[in-house]
Amino acid sequence: WPPKIKEAKLIEPLGLAALVECRLETGRTHQVRVHMASIGHPLLGDPVYGRNPQRIRPILTQLHFARQALHAAELGFIHPVTEEVLSFASALPADIAGLLVELRNQS
Repeated sequence: WPPKIKEAKLIEPLGLAALVECRLETGRTHQVRVHMASIGHPLLGDPVYGRNPQRIRPILTQLHFARQALHAAELGFIHPVTEEVLSFASALPADIAGLLVELRNQS
């Protein structure tokens, strides 16, 4: 702790929110949430560390978006026994894609 962020890059401003790419060396979901909130950029939908802007709350309600807007697009690590480098990729979930569409329409 704290997670080691190698790089944070603004991908797209979205009015009262933004799409941000963070490349981490280490970090678990909770640590990323705490870190982003501590630097003034809490995750949308985070019930513990975030306060969703009033203008965005109706969008989250309409979409039934009931989680933090956080997605690990790529994960990788070295296997502890075989020492093989493992890498996994995951497409953006439909709920976050829908949230991005709505935020783009509002900005």
